[in-house]
Amino acid sequence: MTVTAGASATLPSLRDAIRAHGLDARKSLGQHFLLDPTIVARIASLPGDLAGRHIVEIGPGPGGLTRALLATSATSVDAVELDQRAIPLLDELAIHYPGRLRITEADAVGLDATALCPAPRQIIANLPYNVGTPLLIGWLRQAASWEALTLMFQAEVAERICAAPGDSAYGRLAVISQWCAECHVVMDVPPGAFSPPPKVHSAVVLIRPHAEQPAPALFAAMERVTALAFGQRRKMLRSSLKSAGGEALLGRAGIDPTRRAETLSVAEFATLAALTAR
Repeated sequence: MTVTAGASATLPSLRDAIRAHGLDARKSLGQHFLLDPTIVARIASLPGDLAGRHIVEIGPGPGGLTRALLATSATSVDAVELDQRAIPLLDELAIHYPGRLRITEADAVGLDATALCPAPRQIIANLPYNVGTPLLIGWLRQAASWEALTLMFQAEVAERICAAPGDSAYGRLAVISQWCAECHVVMDVPPGAFSPPPKVHSAVVLIRPHAEQPAPALFAAMERVTALAFGQRRKMLRSSLKSAGGEALLGRAGIDPTRRAETLSVAEFATLAALTAR
């Protein structure tokens, strides 16, 4: 990881800053603060050299990962934080990195994060557990705008993103994610790395969007097809996809109607989506 100078020597330690502001993680916000400096530095290094890149971080909390991102050669970091209690602490951090850290107080769900910074842009974030999946789907809808997404989820969610056909974790999240990008679990993070420790393990997924991305109508068709197929995953596709064309649709796609959703490849779902796109 390339380190950039610029932070003042008077920057207080992360734990001192948290104590000074009386900041505690709140379960209602899905917060688990990542405080281990070695782990956050490793996460910041996972996507490779960040020189010339603009980074968006979601849910920085007290700024542990934010500090690690600012220590790289990234051109800028835009931190999006919903918790008003964390804003003064982050504002103080921004003073030590003039022109490189911008704070946006907002709910990341529904926010167009591409408007925060120019390309080339990436997202690197320890996502709040309660909104990680909808955030990912929203970013995949605009995957052409992102160079990479380095995201921490509950380990179970990370497994669902990267699962292969036939795996018990394989479902619509895997299909949509892998249709849009290369997805790999690149780091496991134990509960003890967080404060407070969550009851589950976490994992970081590195997502690199494909060069070509589906048009919005095709993406919407994929969402519909996968929702139907996996909504009744124990049924044969001729039944679960009945409202989308059933056996006739499957015949046009060259897919045996007696198969079940978890046996189809991403490419086969792409064929079905293309046949049903409006």
